[in-house]
Amino acid sequence: MFASVLVANRGEIARRVLTTARRLGIRSVAVYSDADADLPFVREADEAVMLGAAAPAASYLNADAILAAARATGAEAVHPGYGFLAENPEFAASVQAAGLIWVGPSPASMDQMGDKINARNLMEAAGVPVSAGTREPVADLDAALAAAADIGYPVMIKASAGGGGIGMSAAAGPEQLTAGFETARTRAERFFGNPAILLERYVERARHVEVQILGLADGRVVALGERDCSVQRRHQKVAEETPSPGVTAQLRARMLAAAEQAGAAVDYRGAGTVEFLVDVATREFMFLEMNTRLQVEHPVTELVTGIDLVEQQFRIAAGEPVSFDPATVPVTGHAIELRIYAEDPKRFLPSPGLIEEWTEPAGAGIRVDAGYAAGNRVTPNYDPLLAKLCVHGADRAAALDLAATAVAGFRISGLKTNLPFHADLLASAEFRSGDYDTSIVSRLRP
Repeated sequence: MFASVLVANRGEIARRVLTTARRLGIRSVAVYSDADADLPFVREADEAVMLGAAAPAASYLNADAILAAARATGAEAVHPGYGFLAENPEFAASVQAAGLIWVGPSPASMDQMGDKINARNLMEAAGVPVSAGTREPVADLDAALAAAADIGYPVMIKASAGGGGIGMSAAAGPEQLTAGFETARTRAERFFGNPAILLERYVERARHVEVQILGLADGRVVALGERDCSVQRRHQKVAEETPSPGVTAQLRARMLAAAEQAGAAVDYRGAGTVEFLVDVATREFMFLEMNTRLQVEHPVTELVTGIDLVEQQFRIAAGEPVSFDPATVPVTGHAIELRIYAEDPKRFLPSPGLIEEWTEPAGAGIRVDAGYAAGNRVTPNYDPLLAKLCVHGADRAAALDLAATAVAGFRISGLKTNLPFHADLLASAEFRSGDYDTSIVSRLRP
């Protein structure tokens, strides 16, 4: 095991990685922007280095500055967290070229799965179910119209190199496709530097279910269960749970096997997530994409399995065996994660400002992964995620009740948060029934 690690990220995920490093006796190095100097993760690291100004390009996306910080502090490994450079194969390669350990999959695996069209084609060749869609980037509107006619409406327009719902929209017919195509291309070029667009058949009533995998140092790929991520606003997740209430035991077995196939197809190492869309009507599932990093929602998997995923990332990166028996992954109880954002709870618009009060709920079965504390300022420079409120109960009913109690006990003042939205979600008959889909938020906030 390496003796020191630099965490190339910020906020709650930086704190999360630091927690495991501290428990394992690994010296930690934080990097931060001038806007984040007062955040908890900076003072909790053994050493901290300021990268530059608040703009991500000057700090958390500045690969040269991060590598310089690693050299200056004697860090032996780099953990990228999620977002920023976490899925950038060029950065991963530069870390390795500098003689450091990259806590993540190989640059080759990242590159193979980073483009949605390439990933779809690879998965189809590996026997993983994929939806009907384009096998090459759609060059122009005429090609898009022809492809959509072949696939059959409705279709989903997606940025091939994108994520987070950016550049994504549904088209019920040619008029909507015409209106959405150029917008998607423009946003794809702006956010990802790549205007490539793909079209897929749109499933009108679907669940978004993902499988956590670990590619072990010995070459095996093991699935650690699924997470339901269907509660989304603007195609971005806001609540997750495991096990999924919409997945039967038979469907679960098929999805986990497909996820392991997906990882094996790209010789995957470390923590990754294979995302699927499940058609509520037919119970069929299809590959969406693979995230070659730790997911925001990884805590729910940790709560039901008792496995520290960051520790396993460290072990795999160091070439060591994992700390559990891969042949036996017990799942106990039910876990729910609620993402707490600094945003208007009705329209979901960011709400930066000074946090005046921060009181976290506590008690058996409650876990809070927080990036902020009272007195911190939330700036408009980054994603407005404040914390992840996670609960673990003996069953789903117990977890729902505990989550509602925890939401009521979470006090944040000085800015708007989406805590009221989560209270409404947990009180809604649709969510409590477990029979919901990816459009549930639009029904809660019409």
